[in-house]
Amino acid sequence: MARSTVVQRLAVLTAARLVRVAGDAQSSGGRPASVFAFNENAGLVVVGDLGQTGCHLAVCDLGARPLAELTAPLQIDLGPEVVLGWVKARFGELLHELGRDWQDVLGVGIGLPGPVDFDTGRPVSPPAMPAWDGVDVPGMFADVTDRPVLVDNDARIMALGEHRAARRGDRHMIFVKLGSGIGAGLIAYGEVLRGERGAAGDIGHIVVDPNATEVCRCGNVGCLDAVAGGWAIARRLGDLAPTPPDVVRLARDGQPEAMAEVRRSGRLVGAAVADAVNLLNPTSVVIGGKLAEADEQVFASVREAIYRHSTPVASRHLQIALTELGHMAGVIGAAHMVIDHVLAPEHVFELVERRLQAA
Repeated sequence: MARSTVVQRLAVLTAARLVRVAGDAQSSGGRPASVFAFNENAGLVVVGDLGQTGCHLAVCDLGARPLAELTAPLQIDLGPEVVLGWVKARFGELLHELGRDWQDVLGVGIGLPGPVDFDTGRPVSPPAMPAWDGVDVPGMFADVTDRPVLVDNDARIMALGEHRAARRGDRHMIFVKLGSGIGAGLIAYGEVLRGERGAAGDIGHIVVDPNATEVCRCGNVGCLDAVAGGWAIARRLGDLAPTPPDVVRLARDGQPEAMAEVRRSGRLVGAAVADAVNLLNPTSVVIGGKLAEADEQVFASVREAIYRHSTPVASRHLQIALTELGHMAGVIGAAHMVIDHVLAPEHVFELVERRLQAA
């Protein structure tokens, strides 16, 4: 581009507060050059990682850095009206805590524990949340914002967060979430792989034991989710641990039955992930979720099973690691998902125009 074009566009982006002057470069004679940088404080995104039994909400800047957070129990099966009404109220409180409001929000990102049609933001036959099937989740935010609302599967936003913040050099990655349910997010050539209808990575419904008696919420028998997920373990432990959070608590406390169950879960998950490793040949497999945090032997069980069942060529250089972001992976991934959208070339000009008109 010509110098005049660069100067003109920098002036517009600076006026729209998306770019800021970061200092002067060393002069080589003549007028000193200026250094410009992206202004991460030019707006906010509000994001939520919603699981089956809990949620993590955050308000982030445009660098995907959380400025205010909330982690709380939340039952997804209460339905979209109750759950999203509660989430919107908490978003409002977090914004107020920062002295901001919905006018400062450039976009909303939500992760849900089931398949999502990313183009429409509607869940598609989610086994763990049947009342949500086909619900217009973005439309349910119309009463608080007219900005974009993006919705994706929770394991996928965790995969995106882990990839961007900790493993950007991995071209191909599988992020496995071990929680109340079991899912995976796939990264291929550095981008999120969603599939035709948002079902890519749904390893929880791979049949791992056709002789099992447990009927999965999807209607099949012997699914990984039904024999190794947090709800499956809680069902087997009965009154000892009636919910997935109870399973995690007991395993952390060293209760023998809970520890045996979560380690068995790790072995079953590892065997299923090995099939995905043979199919996709990823650079890395990253393990996260509450069950993975319950006992260090869970990760060891997953890792050992992957190496045992993967082919030598697929596993020779494979890296298997625990998540570096922990429970932050989901909200950071959701923030990147929204930021990528609002700052994409086809959308950033609309943002600039809105800013200049409001000035």
